[in-house]
Amino acid sequence: MKKHYLTITIAVFLLICLNELQAQTTQTKLNQVELMKQLEGSWTGEMGKDTISNWNFKPVGTGEDCYWWNVTKGKTIIEGKQLWGYVKGIDKYIVAVTTEKPDIEINAVWFISKYKYVSIPFSDISNPEKASFKVEGNIKSPDIVTETTIVNDKPVITYSWKRVK
Repeated sequence: MKKHYLTITIAVFLLICLNELQAQTTQTKLNQVELMKQLEGSWTGEMGKDTISNWNFKPVGTGEDCYWWNVTKGKTIIEGKQLWGYVKGIDKYIVAVTTEKPDIEINAVWFISKYKYVSIPFSDISNPEKASFKVEGNIKSPDIVTETTIVNDKPVITYSWKRVK
């Protein structure tokens, strides 16, 4: 009888331990649509001497519509539109960027944690680790966002945006 209790005790102990190990390795899936809502609204930031960048994100379904423009010495020097669409199958946003340039830019954007996101050219979506160009965003607070441009695994420049209230 004591052998049965010992066997049952060991089996229960192993089940509990295995269950705990599995629970620790399971990562919670990030809700990309909810996290993206942190960026909704109007933002402004310095892009260099005398240049201010402005962004206006508005929700559209599970995506975002963004109008942006850069101003130097009171004059708009470039502007564009972005359409951000969430694609459930890849759990990422696809962003189409248009400006006065003749080509459209297509990027993939996704959150890697609650306050950090990555943007890469869509052409690198099948192998994001190999992207030679990427932007890493960091939501420092509800009113401050930084983005670092990285080329060939080296940070090139960091910009900071503040929410316009």
